Amino acid sequence: MDDSNPSRRSFQAMVIAGLGAIISAALALPAGAYLLFKPKTKETGDWVPAVDVSQLEIKKPQEVVFERKRVDGWRTVNKKSTAWVVRMDQQSVVAYWPQCTHLSCAYHWDDSANEFICPCHASVFSIDGKVISGPAPRPLDRYATRIDGTKLLIGPGIERA
Repeated sequence: MDDSNPSRRSFQAMVIAGLGAIISAALALPAGAYLLFKPKTKETGDWVPAVDVSQLEIKKPQEVVFERKRVDGWRTVNKKSTAWVVRMDQQSVVAYWPQCTHLSCAYHWDDSANEFICPCHASVFSIDGKVISGPAPRPLDRYATRIDGTKLLIGPGIERA
């Protein structure tokens, strides 16, 4: 048999193999691009405005709800977050992570006792976040904060005490 003249069967096998290679490449290129290249996203910055500082009373904690954009692959999600914000004096503001450092329960501010109280396991924290009593192993965690004009900006992560 002459190898320079392929038979109909071998020609069809080559065409099928070629089409399979083209289909494989068409599927592999997008998958490779997905795995190897980070999607282009608009940089919005990690600092988000939370509250107008002029609305905060000195040494009076206030629970503040703010929105943070989270990029999850190609999807951007607006996520609501909360913080306990305390204006310590005219120049400094502290924002506490809203979960107890014991077992991450939600705590609240008790005006009559002037303390943050975790009702689940009886941890008690002072206005500056220090542990007064209870099983909590460390002071309250804080958000990074900065004041821009009259707006309080809350940073990207928490600072462990």
